[in-house]
Amino acid sequence: MSSPSVRLEPVKELVIKEVLFFDSVEELARFANIAAGGRPTGIYWANGVAFLYYPLPLTTKLTVSELIEEGRLYWALVCFSPMPQYERVVETKEKIMVPVMDVSSCSMFRAVAEKLKEIATALAEKKLEGA
Repeated sequence: MSSPSVRLEPVKELVIKEVLFFDSVEELARFANIAAGGRPTGIYWANGVAFLYYPLPLTTKLTVSELIEEGRLYWALVCFSPMPQYERVVETKEKIMVPVMDVSSCSMFRAVAEKLKEIATALAEKKLEGA
């Protein structure tokens, strides 16, 4: 009996519907803890950006069809903050400990980090214009 073939078929497009920017990774860690209802949670890190994401569930024909037929994945929300250097754990002043997972080996997460950096730069420019 021969082994099955294995094919890697990366996502072609990731659509992010909303973003929420935090000035510090500690604020992001607090949000992650609250969003998880105080249960243990973690955040992701790639190329200088810490983030967490909430995918649209693959429970409808539309989202499944988009992924399978078009290679398109949807995230409802991405929360992020700058984190220039990777650290294994973020500790807030309230002593909340949030593990950080380095996902920079994944091309999709690296691309997400680059897009989030662009968004952070645009938000900073808008903030300066409004000051």
